[in-house]
Amino acid sequence: MREYLLTLCVTAAVTYLLTGPVRKFAIVAGAMPEIRARDVHREPTPRLGGIAMFFGLCAGLLVADHLKGLNEVFAKSNEPRALLSGAALIWLIGVLDDKFEIDALVKLGAQMIAAGVMVMQGLTILWLPVPGVGTVSLTQWQGTLLTVALVVITINAVNFADGLDGLAAGMVCIAAAAFFMYAYRIWYGYGLEAAAPATLFAAVLMGMCLGFLPHNMHPARIFMGDSGSMLIGLVLAAGAISVTGQVDPDAMNLFSGSERATVHQTVPVYIPLLLPLTIIAVPVVDFFLAIVRRTWRGQSPFAADRGHLHHRLLDIGHSHSRAVLIMYFWSALISFGALAYSVNSASMWIVLGIMALSAVGLVLLLLPRFTPRAPRWAEAFVPPRYRRRRRLRAEDAQPVPAVGYEDGPSEHRTPVAAGAPSVNGATALGPRSRLDGRKAGSSR
Repeated sequence: MREYLLTLCVTAAVTYLLTGPVRKFAIVAGAMPEIRARDVHREPTPRLGGIAMFFGLCAGLLVADHLKGLNEVFAKSNEPRALLSGAALIWLIGVLDDKFEIDALVKLGAQMIAAGVMVMQGLTILWLPVPGVGTVSLTQWQGTLLTVALVVITINAVNFADGLDGLAAGMVCIAAAAFFMYAYRIWYGYGLEAAAPATLFAAVLMGMCLGFLPHNMHPARIFMGDSGSMLIGLVLAAGAISVTGQVDPDAMNLFSGSERATVHQTVPVYIPLLLPLTIIAVPVVDFFLAIVRRTWRGQSPFAADRGHLHHRLLDIGHSHSRAVLIMYFWSALISFGALAYSVNSASMWIVLGIMALSAVGLVLLLLPRFTPRAPRWAEAFVPPRYRRRRRLRAEDAQPVPAVGYEDGPSEHRTPVAAGAPSVNGATALGPRSRLDGRKAGSSR
């Protein structure tokens, strides 16, 4: 566990430290597309955050290769190299798309090729545990088609979720945490070495997301772009393929009886098409709803629009931060609910707990105007919008004169209150004031 945590920390540190220089590079390279009708942000924001995430992935795998406990993963399995090969290809296509806007069909073809590269190096689904039947071996073509389909669906589901600041990185981080616990339990608890690569992939994926999140939280200073969203989607799919399609469920020996009983016990999380859906259920639902919505309107399934789940949360009145937190809540509920059910599927308390938390989530959806207030003792640790408003005395309510403005007398300026709709973080949405001789709208 210490070596996994070290790999996670190194990946997060490299990603975090490289994101700042990558942001400056994206600005110089002109990877700052204009605001589109479906966009939520109000100012051009640089992309290419996936560059830092890819180098974080490389650093994490390099460190793991030199650790005594994790070196066996590279010695006994070719899956880490297969992941790195597919990730490099999909990352390169994503970088080109962030800069030059590649056609959707070209990206789809690149996703299939990246999945094929991983299959050629051994990262593929070999068998399926089918309830009531047992472990079914797949032919080479069947395993290849199922692997490619799983990779493509997962990549595009994560890519569709990348619509709000910090949404995709946070949801994938939550999914990776649940997946790490599940894979580590199989590897360490049951002694199955075939689950070690998936455990490593989940740890590295958590580090990539945690290192990028501080730069991507609202208001975001940089976007991961397709180079980042497709990359983390590929890593998540690779972990699911590794632990589901190459770990024999009968080897877990949950029962001393038949293989059918073993498969039936592990079916909630062991079917390859069900496991990634439970881990990233919210993005996958959004993915299929978008396809149905666009085809129903006679549009291409890849035509971008403003009808995703996070857009709907904003339309009903939720703030940007609250919409992201609600999506986090549902992702954590489904991911960790499936994890808890896999540990003890016979416990009624787990089912009741999931139902109770689902009711809480529905209540949160119906209260878009409700703003929680932190207690007095915690106000120093929360943003100003969550603090209780204090009544000002008459002498404290006098307007504070502005100093240093050159475009008008200070007595005619009205102070802007914290949290006003005209302010986006530290940058006003309107024209910038001219400070120190700089013109409005000039870059800093």
